Amino acid sequence: MHTIMKKRALNDQVKLYEILAPRIAKKAKPGQFIILRLNDDGERIPLTISDCDIEKGTVTIVVQEVGKTSRHLGLLNEGDEIKDFVGPLGLPTHFENIKKALVIGGGLGSAIAYPQTKNFFDNDIDVDTIVGFRTKDLVILEEEMKSKTTRLFITTDDGTYGIKGFVIEALKMLLDEGNTYDVIVAIGPPVMMKAVCDITKPYGIKTLVSLNPIMVDGTGMCGGCRVTVAGQTKFACVDGPDFNGHEVDFNELIKRNAMYKDEEKVSFDNHICKLEEHIHA
Repeated sequence: MHTIMKKRALNDQVKLYEILAPRIAKKAKPGQFIILRLNDDGERIPLTISDCDIEKGTVTIVVQEVGKTSRHLGLLNEGDEIKDFVGPLGLPTHFENIKKALVIGGGLGSAIAYPQTKNFFDNDIDVDTIVGFRTKDLVILEEEMKSKTTRLFITTDDGTYGIKGFVIEALKMLLDEGNTYDVIVAIGPPVMMKAVCDITKPYGIKTLVSLNPIMVDGTGMCGGCRVTVAGQTKFACVDGPDFNGHEVDFNELIKRNAMYKDEEKVSFDNHICKLEEHIHA
């Protein structure tokens, strides 16, 4: 069992959890993920590691309440325990000979972008960071980002905070200004990552994308995270989750990622009904 040591609401739908998991905290690297199961009857879900504290023995995850398990997790409090918490899984992000980097996070992907920009910053690499949200109320981890990046650019779709528009507007701005990067890391919805890669490809800038949004099982056994990279079939959970974005078949990925939307909604609605019955019983 793994204890929830800290729980903090980042906005109405997103919560941060520090989970006591000293062995994972000691070995985890940026880009890796964990799988948790809340109880004996719970489903297994993969979640990217947002941060670690070796001294406290904690692993930080940031969770948006969009499905059955994430909603159930949101009902737990500090001191409560999680049945299974396994990791670190996946291949860590690996860089060599990087002098200047750009990290781009979209929405909840910003929580996954944070350990990447932190890793660059802590290794004395000049790193710019762009994070994008729909509106000001959804902005998360701003102070943490500011402390671990050279320059932070925040965009909002509606212009209520930072630069008005999507992350690609800020990306175009930086490239038009003549900024050059050894690598760009993009993490967020598949459509966003595809747009970033479409922009960076003509510049010949190495662009890595994190394909964690399509992971299910996390061990390569279910086949749900199949993706075509450079014409070959890869599995995001065991071969990634990071891949060369210019080699990813995003059209196939986006189509597969939308396959189970109806089933997810039915599962979520049934779960909420049961929760309400329990609350009002």
